[in-house]
Amino acid sequence: MKYNQSQTPLFNALKNFSGSKPISFHVPGHKNGRIFPESGKGYYESLLNMDVTELTGLDDLHAAEGVISRAQRLAADLFSAESTFFLVGGSTAGNLAMILAAASHGSKMLVQRNSHKSILNGLELGGVEPVFVAPEYDSNVNRYHAPSLKTVKEAVSEHPTICAIVLTYPDYFGRTFALKEIIDFAHQKDIAVLVDEAHGVHFSLSKYFPLSALELGADIVVQSAHKMAPALTMSSFLHIKSKIIDREDVAYYLQMMQSSSPSYPLMASLDLARHYLANMPARLVDEIINSANSLREELAKEMSWKILEPEQGIDDPLKVTLEVPNGCSGRDVAKLFEAQNIYPELYTHDQVLFIHGLAPFQEWRMFKEAMKKISGQLKFLPNHGTIGSVRINQKPVQSLEITYQQMKKRNKQFLSWQLAEGNIAAQSVVPYPPGIPLILKGERITGNHIKVIKYLLKQGTNFQNQQVEQGIICFI
Repeated sequence: MKYNQSQTPLFNALKNFSGSKPISFHVPGHKNGRIFPESGKGYYESLLNMDVTELTGLDDLHAAEGVISRAQRLAADLFSAESTFFLVGGSTAGNLAMILAAASHGSKMLVQRNSHKSILNGLELGGVEPVFVAPEYDSNVNRYHAPSLKTVKEAVSEHPTICAIVLTYPDYFGRTFALKEIIDFAHQKDIAVLVDEAHGVHFSLSKYFPLSALELGADIVVQSAHKMAPALTMSSFLHIKSKIIDREDVAYYLQMMQSSSPSYPLMASLDLARHYLANMPARLVDEIINSANSLREELAKEMSWKILEPEQGIDDPLKVTLEVPNGCSGRDVAKLFEAQNIYPELYTHDQVLFIHGLAPFQEWRMFKEAMKKISGQLKFLPNHGTIGSVRINQKPVQSLEITYQQMKKRNKQFLSWQLAEGNIAAQSVVPYPPGIPLILKGERITGNHIKVIKYLLKQGTNFQNQQVEQGIICFI
């Protein structure tokens, strides 16, 4: 069937409905924007007209047969999927659903150790026995990156009942790896490959970008449309193209994970974001890449830091990574930019990430003026020393000390870091962003863990844990 990618069926249905001036005797309570605090009405008014419910002609996300179904089919066509689902709970909802659909209670899954916390939550909800594969340290970018095929093969050999492999591609900084080798190996063993591709929704646009996980043969791919495409926050896609995973199983868990009253503005923004990607001319993509390169050039004029150059076919050229001067904190450098009203995506102890959008950058004059001010302030930043050998020492293949079922029966106690070493963590320790745990729930705490966490705290890293400065909750 030939699809017309110039169409936006869901958005058009909402626009036409709003234009008919309907009288609301249904939820939501703002009644098409008529009932709303005056202080916020001017900001929300146009959006409230489209914030409706499952009325006649507007379809139902969880039993889509009309305009939502057509919008999802257009997305599946664009991304070359067998089926695409709209997600209104972010990629988190998709990650949870794909794990639950692939798992049976107590089954084993191979999981990339530096996965997002939503992956770990899915494993726990599914009662899965995870086998973690450690990422390799990539000296080209000075970060832990992705597991090697060798490590994956070793893990499958040790655990032959693995039912699925869960991977992250690309990483938060836009770097990819030899995913197809792992997919081909997994499929030879009849193992499904589930991919958190939160940052790769735009990969199918052009040869400038790495190949998408769906193109490389993954069974399920989850993409955060709102991260790189022009969609509202929490708007994501889940794509299926699999002989192993049943589509209806995924649909079942999605209706369990997501609201029974999904947001129509979020879903319509997915329809529009797909339209934007599908109709982007090659000339505009060229202009965007040139703009991202110009951003690197402007940042590189300050010679006390290094700008990582993207590798063709491996790195997303729209992710611009700055390495801070030795001994400085990524947080301190990011704060200099924020003081000039320029907001990076995230910082680590030694890097700051800028994300270029899917349109040429416009505010060059303001940016260049800000850079002059920032350059003059760098010499006043405190030196925190270097992390040196302070890295997480991870086993190539690792299981948790106790299962998720056993965890439910164990008592817990908060321990200071002085007493925590050697105990089993009852909570993950998660720096955010990017939301990748340093210590896993169910993992035995080492002195190396504690050393790294204390260093990151000194650097000003934010953690999604209360009292992380003092210690951690452990099983006893």
